[in-house]
Amino acid sequence: MKDLFTQWAFANDALQLALVGAGFMVLAGMALLMEWLRGRNRSLDRLEKVGWVPWTPIFLGCAFVGGGCLAMSLPVVLAGT
Repeated sequence: MKDLFTQWAFANDALQLALVGAGFMVLAGMALLMEWLRGRNRSLDRLEKVGWVPWTPIFLGCAFVGGGCLAMSLPVVLAGT
C-alpha cells in the first residue's frame, strides 16, 4: 500500500489526471448499468423496487468529467513524458 501511494505521489500530473478520468469513466459505466437494470424492471406498476437514484444525471456527469480528464491528459500520456 505504501508503494502504491509513493507511485501515485511521484507520478506526473497527466498520469494522475488520466487515472482520475479512468475512475470517473468506470463510475459512469456503473451508473449506465444500473439505469439499464432499472429499465428492465417489470414491476413498474408497483411502488416497490422502482428505485430513486437519478442514474442518468450521474452517468452524464461522470462521463463528462472523465472524458474531459482523459482528453486533457491524452497528449502527454501518449507522448510518454
